Amino acid sequence: MRRILASIAFASASLAAPLAPAFSQTPGMQVVDTSGGLVATVVRVEGDNLIIKTDRHEASIPKSSFTAADGKLLFAMTRAELNAATDRSLAEAAAAIAPGATVKDPAGQLVGTIESLETEFATLKLQSGALVRVPRSGIAAANGEVVIGATAGDLEAHAAAEGKAVSQ
Repeated sequence: MRRILASIAFASASLAAPLAPAFSQTPGMQVVDTSGGLVATVVRVEGDNLIIKTDRHEASIPKSSFTAADGKLLFAMTRAELNAATDRSLAEAAAAIAPGATVKDPAGQLVGTIESLETEFATLKLQSGALVRVPRSGIAAANGEVVIGATAGDLEAHAAAEGKAVSQ
């Protein structure tokens, strides 16, 4: 089971009226489509998003995309439609992580570019020109950008330390 790294925004799929009264959205609640078919189950609440689990994926969906109905959450997509949208999102994210892609840190600062990819590691060419090898699992595509969990400064310091260790 894979979890989407970027939230799937379904503004057009939202069934909630802008001024609808607040309702409880809790783990374990069933998510159903407009025909009553099971779509997913709520796994947890993270801020303004619900993490829901279909038979194949976990997805982060804005709370505003759901409407309470008979103790369940009504959602405008079927399970098959949500799985297909998730599959597309995962494929787009995987395609974005490729040699030459620009990488940013969590603050949005430019880190460098992906120089090469291996199964478990990626080599980044930092702004300074230094190369640093990082776990591939630390790189993700989100909202159309490739990001890494470390800051640009931390990566530069790591590259400098690696360079000193090699020259000794």
